[in-house]
Amino acid sequence: MQPFIAAMSKVRQAFFAAIVRSLLRTKSLLKAILNIWISPSIIKAQNVDANTNGGTNGEASHGSTKKIGLNEFLQIVERAFRPSSSRKRLVELSEGMRKQFWESMEDNPLCMLPSYNHQLPMGDERGTFLALDVGGSTFRVALIELSGRGAETGQEARILKRATFKINNGVKQLKGVLFFDWMAERIEETLLGQSEGHDMSEAPLSMGLAWSFPIEQTSLRSGLLQGMGKGFLAAHGLLGQDLGDLIQASCSRRGLNVHLNAIVNDSSATLLSKAYADPTTRFALILGTGVNAAIHLPVHIFAPPKFGVRPDEWHRCAKHVIVNTELSMFGTGILPSTIWDDALRAAHSKPTFQPLEHFVSGGYLGEIVRLVLIDGIQTAGLFGGVIPPSLVQPYSLETETISYMESDHTPDLFKATEIFASRHLSSLGPPPCPADILAIRTIASHVSVRAASLVAAGVHALWSLRNEAENISPASSSHTLVAYNGSVLENYPGFKTHCQTFLDGLVEASGGSKGVVELVFAEESSLLGAAVAGAVAALGS
Repeated sequence: MQPFIAAMSKVRQAFFAAIVRSLLRTKSLLKAILNIWISPSIIKAQNVDANTNGGTNGEASHGSTKKIGLNEFLQIVERAFRPSSSRKRLVELSEGMRKQFWESMEDNPLCMLPSYNHQLPMGDERGTFLALDVGGSTFRVALIELSGRGAETGQEARILKRATFKINNGVKQLKGVLFFDWMAERIEETLLGQSEGHDMSEAPLSMGLAWSFPIEQTSLRSGLLQGMGKGFLAAHGLLGQDLGDLIQASCSRRGLNVHLNAIVNDSSATLLSKAYADPTTRFALILGTGVNAAIHLPVHIFAPPKFGVRPDEWHRCAKHVIVNTELSMFGTGILPSTIWDDALRAAHSKPTFQPLEHFVSGGYLGEIVRLVLIDGIQTAGLFGGVIPPSLVQPYSLETETISYMESDHTPDLFKATEIFASRHLSSLGPPPCPADILAIRTIASHVSVRAASLVAAGVHALWSLRNEAENISPASSSHTLVAYNGSVLENYPGFKTHCQTFLDGLVEASGGSKGVVELVFAEESSLLGAAVAGAVAALGS
């Protein structure tokens, strides 16, 4: 009995302390109590109900919150998320991000990073090129024929041969040069298996590499190897050595007549892949598990230290440069946070590292919905007031799940019910009813629409930055493409459409024309971008 009394005493103390804190911040008593009702982090009832994991995830324990009606709860959720997507608010956010971009071009070593790619493709690069794409779970190799913009639309680039190799734990455990030797063996396997394309007895085959891990790039084809993370041991004993030389050496040991000409990251590859077919491409946007963007900007707007030590020849030739923005890192202090966003960050190991990513990426959308849903269960009686055990753990509600649920527009929501029940069926409470499923879809819609609006604000901020850098007025700005890829933009129902709609509204608010900034899918962007980068470097040298 004593532990229970002590626990209840702690609850009462936390309750009154929260009210006092809220009042001290000039909130009314009613507003303070309302915040406590819906906040997943104010009351932490310890050792009251272990099944809800209370006190460890910043969530209120079951039974410790004031009950309200479902409609009232959903109205609270709507009021929390919807204002973030108003045009006025998005214009303010875009302006704030644009200012942060300018500041980061002065001395920030983590974002707005000029690459070594200072040339966009002319569109007349032709020939057969080898493209390599090294990701966290796959290594892809493709032989690509570039035919130029004069070719039939959609036929500017043709993949002659493509192979995908799983990077399993055994491959990740390959230390040092053994990993690069494994890559060379896969390249040889792909080339020897081709039925058409390049004759290996001819001049060296130009290669481009899309590398999804950190390097300190020192030239278009060179970069100092850094720790790869994700269980990879390839950098073991090789830290600081040149990535291009390591790959070239492994290929040479197998007698491969190839030459690495370019190393690019995923955002640069996406921009280059679409720019080859359409010369109006100036941006790239990646939105999947994470978020990033690339932009083509004049060199003169950057502070000289941003370029590090580069050859004089590069500076003589480079008038513009493709910039890896690291977009995820922007938005500090200006993003429209709700109590659920606050709870997510409070439980995060790096709560301030990638502000925008926490609001918009596939790695977090499901978690935001889960936090809201937990509050709905505890305060509005969703799921009979019983939290499914599978939803207790952070990040247990995947963005893929809510994506499937949002795609179901049938009256009975049969598919949405089926997918949720298959992943989160609880034996402790009643099965989800139609009202429960509809509530989840409604919550997910508020979260995903807000995310689309914030992504649009980020793209608009980049567009405004480029207009300012190039002395272009919004009214006279010509049609510009934003090449995109990533699971959220590609697969989440309605996300790309919402994003384009918000972007159109922001452009019009700036004095531009609707549709002047267009989001366009970049298919196979890593492979095609790597091939184009290799072609530009080989044919331009």
